[in-house]
Amino acid sequence: DVVETREHFKSRWRSIWIMYLTMFLSSVGFSIVIMSVWPYLQKIDPTADASFLGWIIASYSIGQMVASPLFGLWSNYRPRREPLVISTAISVAANCLYAYVHVPHSHNKYYMLTARALVGFGAGNVAVVRSYIAGATSLTERTSAMANTSACQAVGFILGPVFQTCFTLIGEEGVTWKFLCLQLNMYTAPVLFGALLGVINIILIFAIFREHRVDDMGRQCKSINSDGEGSDVLDQNTEGSIDHVAVVALNILFFVILFVFAVFETIATPLTMDMYSWTRKEAVFYNGIILSVVGIESVIVFMVVKTLSKKTGERAILHAGLLIVLVGFFILLPWGKKLPNIQWQEIKNNSIPRTAPTEMLMPFWSLQEMQLPSNHTAEPGGCPITQSWCLNTPMIYLAQYISSDVLIGLGYPVCNVMSYTLYSKVLGPKPQGVYMGWLTASGSGARILGPVFVSQIYTHLGPRWAFSLICAVVVASLLLLEIVYKRLIAFSVRYGRMQE
Repeated sequence: DVVETREHFKSRWRSIWIMYLTMFLSSVGFSIVIMSVWPYLQKIDPTADASFLGWIIASYSIGQMVASPLFGLWSNYRPRREPLVISTAISVAANCLYAYVHVPHSHNKYYMLTARALVGFGAGNVAVVRSYIAGATSLTERTSAMANTSACQAVGFILGPVFQTCFTLIGEEGVTWKFLCLQLNMYTAPVLFGALLGVINIILIFAIFREHRVDDMGRQCKSINSDGEGSDVLDQNTEGSIDHVAVVALNILFFVILFVFAVFETIATPLTMDMYSWTRKEAVFYNGIILSVVGIESVIVFMVVKTLSKKTGERAILHAGLLIVLVGFFILLPWGKKLPNIQWQEIKNNSIPRTAPTEMLMPFWSLQEMQLPSNHTAEPGGCPITQSWCLNTPMIYLAQYISSDVLIGLGYPVCNVMSYTLYSKVLGPKPQGVYMGWLTASGSGARILGPVFVSQIYTHLGPRWAFSLICAVVVASLLLLEIVYKRLIAFSVRYGRMQE
């Protein structure tokens, strides 16, 4: 055992702060376009529908799911600087590709799909970041460090929509640089800004980041990654097997947490355009503001949860967080009687044909209500008639939507940081790169299935079915947590080397 020097302590925490920054930039890369993907997709490729939007958003997570275990394995045996730099460089290149998806004359939606998948592949470095922080902190430092990591991730999710909202001032046309074949507008400027941040991150990794490792007690240890040695450098505190039941359970719980949050993110723009007749630009702008406020709430929660966990423990807080998320989605169910405005895309003039089928379908609408305004624009507003549920499902009031945002913004960060913290403690002092890769992959799988699930269920069955199924999933996760509750303890506590 080596006593940690003051210089080592400073260097260790400087490196941890670089990991915080990397986590922040990874989340910015996802959220900086999340509110504008749908309107941009409609603009560059009119053949794309809401179902394809689900695949566009899911492609990010497909890339991350594939990359996370690979980068995690890489970081277990090689200096972490290598996967960190390579992954960030991939994200930078992918963001530049996204800025040019409008250039081809056909199949633009598939170029966008490829660009987002590559951005996600670069975001596989989250597994490297989490495993480094787990190995570079003692057990008493772990909850705070993981909370800070998740807070940086949340700040990224906050500032991403904020950046997007600011860039809406450029407008949909923006400025065209013909010699670069580049349109700098509200859709491309954010990703180019994200690419610039990625370049800065690479420079800081080379300049500041160093490999460090401490055990659960906080004692300085040799790092596998810095000297290329194998597992023989691990000390006696790593002896003992990992509780794989707890590991699998936490992977499932993390999957559920990311699944419901992916649904929440994906549905925001289409839901508000359908329910409140917002235009593309209004949906991007207003949801950017709402999600930014929710993100600020999340950062406050991350700061509070560090102190609260010392009194109640991580498991109890995780339980409470899941309950809050459940209430948030329950509130989002349509309860009223008022129906949303209907969007009549197929009508070219200012009147509705007086056909028997129309009157039979909608006896509760008067012909005056069905008439389009004389000053209607090329962009129709309201719930599309192609979604049959629009004709009989009550609208979700704005107060419901905002209340749900507040509750999910409170419950999600609690669940996120507690699941990561418990996971790293259950794994103990062993190299966590591959395990963190699998946890990140499970979250990425949730981000794949979440958007696809909600885009399909929402489009064909409506919000009542979509949000009812989400509530059922959260209830099942609460039952699982009750079953494995006593197994979710730290590795050192399990083997009696430390007291809980």
